[in-house]
Amino acid sequence: MHKPSVTAFAPASVGNVASGFDILGHALAGQGDRVTVRGGTRPGVRIRRIEGLNDQLPITTERNTAGRAVQSLMEAFDQDVPIELDIHKGIPLASGLGGSAASAVAAVVAANAWLGLKLSPRELYPFALAGEAVASGSAHGDNIAPQLLGGLVLVAEDELIELPVPEGLTAVAVHPHCQVRTAEARAMLQQPFELKPVIQQTTYLAQLIAGCYRNDLPLVARGLKDVLIEPRRSSLIPGFEAVQQAALEHGALAAAISGAGPTVCAWLDGLDSAQAVAGAMQAAFKQHGLDSEHLICPVDSPGACIEVID
Repeated sequence: MHKPSVTAFAPASVGNVASGFDILGHALAGQGDRVTVRGGTRPGVRIRRIEGLNDQLPITTERNTAGRAVQSLMEAFDQDVPIELDIHKGIPLASGLGGSAASAVAAVVAANAWLGLKLSPRELYPFALAGEAVASGSAHGDNIAPQLLGGLVLVAEDELIELPVPEGLTAVAVHPHCQVRTAEARAMLQQPFELKPVIQQTTYLAQLIAGCYRNDLPLVARGLKDVLIEPRRSSLIPGFEAVQQAALEHGALAAAISGAGPTVCAWLDGLDSAQAVAGAMQAAFKQHGLDSEHLICPVDSPGACIEVID
């Protein structure tokens, strides 16, 4: 017997995490998407309504990340019951905060509970990934994985590796009021990269991961550098260099583009300077004509959850 309805929440996330392009992400507490699943009146998956910050998204199931994710889940388990989705968007469109992924994650978490499948977050990953691919044009899980599992997650093809997070590691994510489309940002990466920066980036990623396992924040900080993607994409974000420099001058360990941007995320040792870092980053954006808002939370933030079962 299906429950009348189930509502799930999936948090925002930071994709790419400096040196971890397409393979490393972490959750961001305090902002996210909600999806409610209930029984429908006609066969298949139907999106009943979309509300919140992005109410102009596609309502066609196959073109919507939440709809396609649930459709993929139901196809895999031969579920042919009518199902309807209500989507509440809490993440701004094209913000670099994993909004398309969050809808897919919240949808499969809610559908999993409503259908009584009892799949684990790891088992839900391929279905949420199928939904995310609708928006991004490719299947990359650096937002999906941390939104499902929480914390800092390395995506190694189909294996999700939860990394230990040094105690006190804090994220300050500043989102300016502008948009960067993922397709536009990926278009900046079409030309091949030279070998030297690829080796540098690999070294930084290794330092970041080693620093996490050794609980060594200075080593983590040395690994939070992006010499491949950032130089090509930074021009898409007005004032990026000034915002990054403001974060560093006020005590951040590092600052880099979140996902495709325009959000910029700084990492800090503890909360003491978090408000000062956020204020300085927002002031730098303001000097380039952009209002902004910020999130402050632990890097080891929780993943998706069931909020309401009616």
